[in-house]
Amino acid sequence: MATAPLLIFAPFALGFTPLAGAVSILLGVLLLGLALSLYGDGERGSVPIGAHAGLDYVLAATTVVAGFLVGLVTGDAVATVFMVGFGFAHMALTASTRFSRPLGA
Repeated sequence: MATAPLLIFAPFALGFTPLAGAVSILLGVLLLGLALSLYGDGERGSVPIGAHAGLDYVLAATTVVAGFLVGLVTGDAVATVFMVGFGFAHMALTASTRFSRPLGA
């Protein structure tokens, strides 16, 4: 959840092109929504943990692909480097995460 604002505010701080900014903000909102889906009725979220892990990988890969596509379409090198780097960092973080719930949750 802490990294989603990076995708949302990076276009303003780094001066992305409008298309690159829109893609980055959209991916940030999706990441924030995925993070918030863990919290639902008390301790139990609305998305099962296994699905959450899979969606994390899909979102990381989508960010990498979107970064390359943004670079090809807009030529915005800063946005490309940021989004591809963010996607790979998110993938590494997801791979190192132990997806589990406490006993009784």
